[in-house]
Amino acid sequence: MHAIINRELRVLMLEDTATDAELIVRELRRAGIAFTSIRVTTRDAFTRALEEFHPDIILSDYNLPDFNGLVALEIVQRTHPEVPVIMVTGALTDVEAVELIHAGAKDYVLKDRLARLAPAVRLTLLAEQEVHARKVVDQELRIAATAFETQEGIVITDRDQHILRVNCAFTRLTGYSAMEALGRTPAILKSGRQDAAFYQAMWETLNRDKYWQGELWNRRKNGEIYPEWLTITAVLDGDGRVTNYVGVFSDITLRKEADEKIHQLAFYDPLTGLPNRRLLHDRLQQAMTSSVRSQCKGALLFLDLDNFKVLNDTRGHDIGDLLLIEVAKCLRDCVRSGDTVARIGGDEFIIMLENLSEDTQQAAAAAQDVGEKVLKAINHSFSLQGVDYHCSSSIGINLFHGNDTGMDDLLRHADTAMYQAKASGRNTLRFFDPAMQIELEERTALMEDLRQALPLQQLRLYHQIQVNERGVVGSEVLLRWQHPVRGLISPMEFIPLAEETGLIVPIGAWVLHMACVQLKAWQVDPLTRHLRIAVNVSARQFSQPNFVEQVLEVLKDTGVNPLKLGLELELTESLVLNDIDDSIGKMQALRSIGIRFSLDDFGTGQSSLSYLKRLPLDQIKIDQSFVRDIATDPNDAAIVRTIIGMAENLGLKVIAEGVETEQQREFLERNGCHAHQGYLFGKPVPIDEFQNSLTQLHR
Repeated sequence: MHAIINRELRVLMLEDTATDAELIVRELRRAGIAFTSIRVTTRDAFTRALEEFHPDIILSDYNLPDFNGLVALEIVQRTHPEVPVIMVTGALTDVEAVELIHAGAKDYVLKDRLARLAPAVRLTLLAEQEVHARKVVDQELRIAATAFETQEGIVITDRDQHILRVNCAFTRLTGYSAMEALGRTPAILKSGRQDAAFYQAMWETLNRDKYWQGELWNRRKNGEIYPEWLTITAVLDGDGRVTNYVGVFSDITLRKEADEKIHQLAFYDPLTGLPNRRLLHDRLQQAMTSSVRSQCKGALLFLDLDNFKVLNDTRGHDIGDLLLIEVAKCLRDCVRSGDTVARIGGDEFIIMLENLSEDTQQAAAAAQDVGEKVLKAINHSFSLQGVDYHCSSSIGINLFHGNDTGMDDLLRHADTAMYQAKASGRNTLRFFDPAMQIELEERTALMEDLRQALPLQQLRLYHQIQVNERGVVGSEVLLRWQHPVRGLISPMEFIPLAEETGLIVPIGAWVLHMACVQLKAWQVDPLTRHLRIAVNVSARQFSQPNFVEQVLEVLKDTGVNPLKLGLELELTESLVLNDIDDSIGKMQALRSIGIRFSLDDFGTGQSSLSYLKRLPLDQIKIDQSFVRDIATDPNDAAIVRTIIGMAENLGLKVIAEGVETEQQREFLERNGCHAHQGYLFGKPVPIDEFQNSLTQLHR
C-alpha cells in the first residue's frame, strides 16, 4: 500500500457523466489521496488509455454508452490483469454485483455512498500489494557479508544440521547468541506446534527439491512462541551432494495481524461485524453441498427494513447506521449458533439456516418460525441517540437442497419473495414457492382457529366401544374438532398442531374433565356403573410437574370415585421413556387412588422388558398395525402371540385395537386376548349414540 499510495496515483475513470466524475475526483481529493486522472467514455478510448496511461487503478461505471462494466472487466482481465477495478455506479442489482465480483471487480461503490470510495481504493491497493509482496526468495543463496547481515535471520548448518554460523538478526529474533547456537541444531527453536508429520513432509520436499519454503511456529529463548516465514536451501558441491543448509527466516507476527485485518475487511461488514456478501456466498456453497449429504433442507431468509430510506433521509445516515447495528444484534439473537446472518448491503440482510429437516413441510415450518421470531424481534421502537424509531421488516424465504438451483437464483428468489411480503403490507413474510405459501397460510389459519376451538366449544368427545367375552367393558374417548367452516376435522390433522403450540395441555385437561363428568354419570346408573373410560394423555400434558395434582383436582371437581376402577389413562411408550423415573412416580401416585394405566400402541416404539416390568401398568394395548394382518401375515401373528404371552407372564391384561373382522377376533380369542376395540364392534360416535347403543344391547 505504502509504495503506491505515498506517491501520486494514476486513476483511470470510465464514466460518461461529467458531473459524476467531478464528484468522484472531489471525494478522492477530500480524502487526501494524491492522484492524476483521466476520464474516458467509450470502449476504444478505454482500450487506448490502458496502453498509454498505465493506470494504477480503474474506477468504472456499470452502464456506459456502447458497453458496460462487465465488458470493461473482461478487457482488463485479458490485457492488464494487474490493474484493480472498482465499480462506481448509481444502481446495481444483487445479480449484477455478484457477476462483477466474479468477473474480477475488487469492490463496488454506489454513487450515493461515495464516502466509501476512498477507503475502498486504499483497501483495494493494500490487498493488491499484499498479493505481490511474497516474492520467491532466491534459491541460490550466497554467503556474502553484505547479504548476510540483513534484517532477516540467517542460519547456516552442515549436512548433519549442526549450526555453523548465524547472523545478528538471528540473535535479535530468537534471543540465542552465536556462541549459544553454534554446534547445536535448529531443533532448539521448535515450539511443539508442528507434529512429526509436518517435519517429515518438509524434509521429503527438501531432499527432493533441495528447497523448502513455508510458515511455521518457533520458540524464542525466553519461551515466547512466534510465527515465522522460513526458507531452507540446500548447498550442493560440484558432484551434486549436499554440503550445507541455509535457512532464512523472518518474524511475520505483524504481517499475520495485517492479513487478519485484511480478511476481516474482505469478508465482514465493517459496520455490523456480520459476514458480507462474499463470505455468505462461500458459506452458502458449502451449505448446498452439505445438504446433499445430509438430505436436510436449508433456507434463505432475505430481510429488508421497511421505510429505512425515510429514516436515512430525515435523520441522517449516522442514525440509520445505528439502527443497522441494533438490527444486526437482534438477528444474531434469533438464530442458532451454526446459522449465518449476513449483511449484503444497505438495509438488506440474509439469514441462512441449515439442517432444518428432510421433510419439506417441516423445513418450511421451521424457517417460518425463525422468520416470525425475527419479525417480532425487530417490530418495536429503537432508541437511537435520543431518537425513538419504530422499526419493522419484510422477509422473503426460499428453501434450498443441493445444487439444483444456483446461488444467484436462490438469492433472487428470496428477494422476490421479500418484495411480495412488502406488497402484502410489510412487517410480514412470504415464501417464494406459491404452493408452499398457500399451505403455510392454511396451516397458520388452522392454528389460529385451533386457539379458539376450546373457548368457542367446538371440540367434541367421541366414544369407541371396548368389549370382552362378557360384553361391553367401557369406551375410549377420542377427540374431534367441529370446525365452523371445514366441518369435522380429524385429530390426525390438528393434534400435531396442538402439540407444537402447547395447546394440547389445556385441551388435554378439558378432555380429562369431560371424560370424568361422563364417568360420574355412569357411576350412578346401575346399567353403566361397571363401565370404564380410557383417556389418552399426551407427552406434553403428562410432563407437567403438577400433572398428578391436576388429575386429583379434576376428580374432586367432578365427584368421580376412582376406587370404582372407572378411569384409565393411556400412555405411549415414548412418553414414559422420556423420563422413566418421573413417569413411575406419577403413575404410582395416581394408581394408589384407583386410576388404571394402559400402555398404548405397544410394540411400535422402544418396547423393552427392562422398563416394562418397572412400570405400574394394568394393561397393554396391541397396536392396530399388528392386528390388521394377523390372519394373513405370519410375522404379525407371531408378534401378537408374543405380546399376549409377555403380558400374561407379567400379570398384565391385554386389549387389541383395530379389530375389524371375525377372523381377527377369533385369532385373538384363540391366543388369549379377550378384550377388543375396533370397527367390528363399533366406530367412534358421540355420547348420545353410544348411550343408545348401550340401551339396545341391554334390551
